[in-house]
Amino acid sequence: MGSGRRPPPARVRVAVRLRPFVDGTSGTSESPCVRGIDSCSLEVANWRNYQETLKYQFDAFYGEKSSQQDIYAGSVQPILRHLLEGQNASVLAYGPTGAGEGTHTMLGSPELPGVIPRALVDLLQMTREEGAEGQPWALSVTMSYLEIYQEKVLDLLDPASGDLVIREDCRGNILIPGLTQKPITSFADFEQHFLPASRNRTVGATRLNQRSSRSHAVLLVKVDQRERLAPFRQREGKLYLIDLAGSEDNRRTGNQGLRLKESGAINTSLFVLGKVVDALNQGLPRVPYRDSKLTRLLQDSLGGSAHSILIANIAPERRFYLDTVSALNFAARSKEVINRPFTNESLQLHALAPVKPSQKELLGPSEVKQAQGSEEEEIRSPEPTVAPVSASQKLRREVPLQKLSSLDPAMLERLLSLDRLLGSHGTQGTPLLNTPKRERMVLIKTVEEKDMEIERLKMKQKELEAKVLAQEASDAKEKENCSLTMLRPLPRRTVTTAKPLKKAVVMPLQLIQEQAASPSAEIHILKKKGQKRKVRLAGGLGYTSNLTELESLDASEPQEKAEDCWELQISPELLARGRQKILDLLNEGSARDLRSLQRIGQKKAQLIVGWRELHGPFTQVEDLERVEGISGKQMESFLKANILGLAAGQRCGLS
Repeated sequence: MGSGRRPPPARVRVAVRLRPFVDGTSGTSESPCVRGIDSCSLEVANWRNYQETLKYQFDAFYGEKSSQQDIYAGSVQPILRHLLEGQNASVLAYGPTGAGEGTHTMLGSPELPGVIPRALVDLLQMTREEGAEGQPWALSVTMSYLEIYQEKVLDLLDPASGDLVIREDCRGNILIPGLTQKPITSFADFEQHFLPASRNRTVGATRLNQRSSRSHAVLLVKVDQRERLAPFRQREGKLYLIDLAGSEDNRRTGNQGLRLKESGAINTSLFVLGKVVDALNQGLPRVPYRDSKLTRLLQDSLGGSAHSILIANIAPERRFYLDTVSALNFAARSKEVINRPFTNESLQLHALAPVKPSQKELLGPSEVKQAQGSEEEEIRSPEPTVAPVSASQKLRREVPLQKLSSLDPAMLERLLSLDRLLGSHGTQGTPLLNTPKRERMVLIKTVEEKDMEIERLKMKQKELEAKVLAQEASDAKEKENCSLTMLRPLPRRTVTTAKPLKKAVVMPLQLIQEQAASPSAEIHILKKKGQKRKVRLAGGLGYTSNLTELESLDASEPQEKAEDCWELQISPELLARGRQKILDLLNEGSARDLRSLQRIGQKKAQLIVGWRELHGPFTQVEDLERVEGISGKQMESFLKANILGLAAGQRCGLS
């Protein structure tokens, strides 16, 4: 759990170490091709022109007379303090075969110990001092040791475990499930595990080295810190001590068969390492960490969250000139890589005792199988079995009662429910806790999706029920208004005409009788009226007043046909009252209210509202003629339609 702000950058520090002449090669016949200028700079002679030199500048340069202590104290020791702050640190040894990167710089000898033993001595001493009684933090140290041989991750503490996989958790941390972890409290414990594991590392003889490393070795030291007092924080720092196998020129090493295959795997992983460094320097969107197991494991060290130091080892002999220049160029590119270390800190429940890694977690896969075999033998033995202990009983044994009383009630209830669940399932309840994280996440996601689907269906059901209720209400309202609905007269047989006929909505006879019976009722009468209409006959177009004249006229002349139509006559009082209602609606109604009038749609309603806001209220209904879209010819039919609709209590009129 970071601090919330962006962590400060930390550049990869690069140190170059020049190996002395090997016995048998020093002499007057061969001069060195590398010369140190100061503590940070060196120059390499140009093999094409000895008058020219190539100059390099790094964070530190250690010459032929530098000791192991100088290199460790100057470059490695300063980064160990970051482990106690919950941050990661990495030390990489790089160089061509025969430059002494593994045997001399990292491991050393009993007389001249290298970086690995010196770092472990100081780290264990610091953890003992910081984790002593009375200090705010309790510290524990574990170690793991592995090698990458031909793109296979092998556990050197448990060689029978086979090829391991490299994973990445949700926070971007690199993990290796199944990797053996051994707790160490002193340097003697470290030697007890490290020396036998070192003999499991793959080595082979070449022309340049009798014990040449054929794999990349990684020693992982993890420092766990737990705060003894509130707020009970937890920190984790990891130290990577990486001994890279040297790049090889098969023309000089004479590799054949298996050695040639091993050399190809080593050179390929180192080539990908160079690609990663170039991608980080160029700021490319994709960094090829996954192209090699080595770069995947070094993801924290290069461009990640670790304080990194690269120790490039070079040889002074001219026959190693090309390898030396290649190693220096890689080191020069690596010092431009930027890391962003941060503190790996989280909170833990203060009521729970500090969790120590169980014996099964510290054992390798093969040792776990042996332990399981011994457990099966104990089960088969006729000794009386002990009743299984529930979770609550274990909790009562490990945690005092006063700590249980200080627990949060919700947390205590969850613990008790978990105890009941395990007790109800018996021994079959244990696999519930062993479900892999990925499967648990899939199950949780599935349950959440089902819950969301159920909620969506419930909402949809409520919407459908509301629609049904609204439909029932509208149906009931239509049934009530059905008796007041005006019936249309039966259409008469007509002749095809140029203009459509006007139709009138006729009130039921029963409604007219009811209105006539009431003293205050006003009777609306539809009067029959003859009207001339154009009809097309065989001879052309014409007009006539009645059917007899139509029959007597010649077929070749224009004809006319009289057709009976209905004219609506409305009482003056009803007309005046209807006009006043329409005028009030025009002056006070909204666009939605205006749409309730016949022949007024959305567009005309907006025009009326806009005209009213611009010119003021309407003084008379005929002012609508000045509004765009309403003509004077339509005013009479508009008034009749709307007055009749207002009188009947519903929308009706001429169509």
